[in-house]
Amino acid sequence: MNRLVLGLLLGLAAGIVDVLLMLPMKFPDKPTALAGAFFSRFAIGFLAANVKLPFHPALAGALVGLLISIPDAIITKAYTPVLITGVIFGALCGWAAHAWGVSISN
Repeated sequence: MNRLVLGLLLGLAAGIVDVLLMLPMKFPDKPTALAGAFFSRFAIGFLAANVKLPFHPALAGALVGLLISIPDAIITKAYTPVLITGVIFGALCGWAAHAWGVSISN
């Protein structure tokens, strides 16, 4: 599978899962909060599948997830859940790209 297509699919999956996790929560502006969460997690899935760093793809994905999640964690002051889910989604997406045999050529 093309790495860009896989990144799109993983991004969609991570975004949808995060939105589903947030649905029961209350927010002053719920549609905006859900849209922000979706696109943040979409970016994690897409980039985790497409980044090339000199270590295992799951670790690279976890780093992508952490870096993308830091601004959201600072803004929301919900550090633990935002950072943990970002790292987990990133690691899973990086691992999935590696496990499904999709590699980035030099």
